[in-house]
Amino acid sequence: MHPDLAITVTHEVRDRCLCLHLQRAARAIARVFDEALKPVGLTHGQFSLMVALNRPEPPLLGELARFLAMDRTTLTANLKPLERRGLVAVTPDTRDRRARRLSLTGAGQDVLMRAVPIWRATHDHVDAGLVWDSPRDLRGELCHIAYTLPAARTEAADFTLDVRVKS
Repeated sequence: MHPDLAITVTHEVRDRCLCLHLQRAARAIARVFDEALKPVGLTHGQFSLMVALNRPEPPLLGELARFLAMDRTTLTANLKPLERRGLVAVTPDTRDRRARRLSLTGAGQDVLMRAVPIWRATHDHVDAGLVWDSPRDLRGELCHIAYTLPAARTEAADFTLDVRVKS
């Protein structure tokens, strides 16, 4: 073992590293939501993507990528299974034929309507298990990190998304 890499370094990272703890928590929560959303055939990532498309005007692919803090290639890869299932439509923008707009299809809206109550119940369960006084405080802290750290800052901080689930 290298003398500058004592086991105390490993313990320090284990005990202090926000990135490690956020990734572990994200994976654990993702597994809970993935399992809950199985009956409607969605993963938590697909659900989030579809909710972000549930708005009056179909967003451009680049806008949605910025909002979801994804690169365009990753977003395109995540869209493909939803598009194949007929849940999402990708169409050229009317003003710039090179740009693509994304929207939910009728089938996508139906799946999302079935998924939202599952998401709510799962979220209530997860929120109830948190040790924070308020889950809102935790979400606020996570948003603060996402939008204020220089390396994490994206155009998403300036991008507002009008999300409405149709009833």
